[in-house]
Amino acid sequence: MGLPWFPQQVKRRRTIESDIIVGIMDSGIWPESDSFDDKGFGPPPSKWKGACQTSANFTCNNKIIGAQYYRRERLFGKEDIRSPRDVAGHGTHTASTAAGNLVSEASLRGYGLGTARGGVPSARIAVYKVCWGVEASRCSSHDILAAFHDAIADGVDIISASLGGHTPDLSYFEDPIAIGSFHAMRNGILTSTSAGNDGPNPATVTNVSPWSLSVASSTIDRMFLTKVKLGNNKIYQGFSINIFDLKNEMYPIIYGGDAPNTTAGFNGSFSGNCILYSLARNLVKGKIVLCDVFGEGSFIAGAVGSVMGGRPRHSSAEEFPLPASELDSKDAKNIRAYVRSTRNPTATILKSNERKDTSSPYICFSSSRGPNQISPTILKPDLAAPGVHILAAWSPIAPFSSYEGDVKRVQYSYNMKTGTSMACPHATGVAAYIKSFHPTWSPAAIMSALITTATPMSAEKDPDAEFAYGAGNINPIKAPYPGLIYDINPLDYIKFLCREGYTTELLQIITGDGNDHCSKVSNGTVFDLNYPTFALPTSPSKFIHHVFYRTVTNVGSPTSSYKAVVTSAHGLKIKVKPSVLSFQKFGQKLSFELTIKGRK
Repeated sequence: MGLPWFPQQVKRRRTIESDIIVGIMDSGIWPESDSFDDKGFGPPPSKWKGACQTSANFTCNNKIIGAQYYRRERLFGKEDIRSPRDVAGHGTHTASTAAGNLVSEASLRGYGLGTARGGVPSARIAVYKVCWGVEASRCSSHDILAAFHDAIADGVDIISASLGGHTPDLSYFEDPIAIGSFHAMRNGILTSTSAGNDGPNPATVTNVSPWSLSVASSTIDRMFLTKVKLGNNKIYQGFSINIFDLKNEMYPIIYGGDAPNTTAGFNGSFSGNCILYSLARNLVKGKIVLCDVFGEGSFIAGAVGSVMGGRPRHSSAEEFPLPASELDSKDAKNIRAYVRSTRNPTATILKSNERKDTSSPYICFSSSRGPNQISPTILKPDLAAPGVHILAAWSPIAPFSSYEGDVKRVQYSYNMKTGTSMACPHATGVAAYIKSFHPTWSPAAIMSALITTATPMSAEKDPDAEFAYGAGNINPIKAPYPGLIYDINPLDYIKFLCREGYTTELLQIITGDGNDHCSKVSNGTVFDLNYPTFALPTSPSKFIHHVFYRTVTNVGSPTSSYKAVVTSAHGLKIKVKPSVLSFQKFGQKLSFELTIKGRK
């Protein structure tokens, strides 16, 4: 788990944690991984009602207590295995991040060496395989809904769905994750989801329903530097996770723009970017290819290595199926000048060096940003969690990288991946950790605890601010002890949807019942949902005057007081009334108003 401030020695309620069941909705699992060994585990909790779809090559145990797979269309690819077994690695990675065992000496060929551990290592895992293919990209709405139905009936406590899509404008009644997580919420189950990987473009965040947790991807304190050495002895430092050793041997280097695949109709402008299939194999095979930007064409064309320019700031080091390094545009131009200046240019790419990233944490370049396109009054993402260079269990029959054409089965037990798919199970693990201390808390209460205890992040590092990281970076040590929670019941969410303008017919698609809920909703606005953050859509330079109403529940010391401390943006006045809330007993509820005035 990529949370250095969540040590192994942290206080745990292991007996209760062992009864927690984490539902993993993903590409399946590799049950033989050490992360899922059931040594020391007793039989499944008595509440478990699920099943294990066993097959000739798959069985469950007392750690993986259930596993099912879904494929309504019965359309299988040649690489698919008709069982809960994972051929992509994605589901194995997320499951071990959320609830994997302690495994010492885990690494990717020595990188990230240490003890691998999930957020709740004593918890049980139930697997719901809904995504297919070696890229885990074929996930149907019907299968996702069927998996939610089964997970609820099976008795899981938390659902982890690293299924952030590319459709941030998908309405709730069209979104299988929104519908499924609503039903889970009504049954007391929180769904943790990934915010998507379409950043840094604005309004790209996905999984934005207020009843599910949307998790952005933040960095941890490691980075990977990969040097490129030229024939003139100049060295340029880029970024990648390069595990391949060229043994310092020099190879011919060619600029992709000078090797277009004209037979396929490509010219130098395409091949310079190393677009897929744009490079002439006879010109690049056995050479290192210099690309203007990130491109997948070098590997397919038979290159021995790839050097890519245009690396964005705050982007992560990626894995490639060949020796590679990503450089900034200036260094790439210098290398291009060298290639053009000599008759026989050569280069080599060194293995990566692992270094400490002292500027962490900050939000990954690719993590999707707000604002929320569906419900602008709800801030999404909710928070950030580690999702960059995360080492976790892997399927040994899965490709090493996500590169087109990478069919090598490298037999790695652990792999390092980046994305909000990796951030989501970190939050899942912390949510399960909270539940081990507060088994009766509602999904909204657990979300509130996660959001209100998050560590504030820096807008100087992340100019998109709250649209990048929500409330801040997840803090697992503080999360079980929020002091106050903002609770929400299922009817409150229904009122919210009515006030959003959903008709009875559309609302019934989400709730699954035949009730005419909206006819019973009294006056109010979408701002009245008791959400733990505040979002007010407005136009530039427009005068703002709005009042939010919230109610908090005391879950801390029976007699306690809380004082509001406000830092206002320039041009705005924010006032909390009353500014102090004094509680006399545990469970007491008190309300306050937050007023915003001014221009922004």
